[in-house]
Amino acid sequence: MTRAGIVLIAGPTASGKSAAALALAQKLGGTIVNADAMQVYRDLRILTARPSAGDEAAAPHRLYGVLDGAERCSAGRWARLAADAIAEIRGEGRVAVVAGGTGLYFRALEEGLSPIPEAPPEIREKAAARWAELGPAAFRKEVIAQDPAMARLPEGDAQRLKRAWEVFAVTGKPISQFQAEVPVPLIGGADARVVIEPAREALYARCDARAAAMLEEGAVEEARALLARGLDPALPVMKALGVAEIAALLAGETSREEALARLQQNTRRYAKRQLTWLRNQMADWPRAENADAAVMAIEEQLAGGPA
Repeated sequence: MTRAGIVLIAGPTASGKSAAALALAQKLGGTIVNADAMQVYRDLRILTARPSAGDEAAAPHRLYGVLDGAERCSAGRWARLAADAIAEIRGEGRVAVVAGGTGLYFRALEEGLSPIPEAPPEIREKAAARWAELGPAAFRKEVIAQDPAMARLPEGDAQRLKRAWEVFAVTGKPISQFQAEVPVPLIGGADARVVIEPAREALYARCDARAAAMLEEGAVEEARALLARGLDPALPVMKALGVAEIAALLAGETSREEALARLQQNTRRYAKRQLTWLRNQMADWPRAENADAAVMAIEEQLAGGPA
């Protein structure tokens, strides 16, 4: 490449994104930017499969383990952090290699998101308390009274209903008003992109192997330390793969073998959901079956070859 650019690598968990990103960063003189919703948290290096210390020493990495588990990281917050990091990386004359499995993060970066204000912790607590006080049906009616457009949400969609309540509480305006605004892209466009999409059986085998390795490498101790903090169960970090499974193990509700089996099953299910999202929302991105093929696909695009 003759100039500092942007490369995007997406894919489900255990597909080889980190390996592809590292290889490209070393070849292109790049810096890797995390696009995984859980790898932003410093509490769970093992359970979120963050790059190893050796990998981080082999090429610069940004936005890995930068937030405490007590914080929330929305797609909008991540996109702003990523846009700033990418601008700094390009300003240094380096290539930004953005890699991760959270498809919405890539969309937020490339297409922008509606400028919906973040709610402070005290407002989120009030929304949760109001939900508990009224119950799902009555809470939904209250939200619809504030914003009739939210009638499209079922009463079981607690997350979006609470978000609508929070925005109205903070701004006095319905969330649909913010959603109607035209998003502004945060980057000018990527120079190359690829989705790593392994064959289903191969991907599931990698998911199983990763889950087993995590338990051997200290995931139980890592989850124990997180649980000891007594954080709000609704926080994103508390919903990371492995936390609930290991919590059950630590509580004596399951054996280690049962915990592993559940973690493997849930990891496979998560990978399947990611694949579905990527196929539906990133259908026009080039595909590669593994990390090596992804590197070749990116290099071809940068050289002006087939996309």
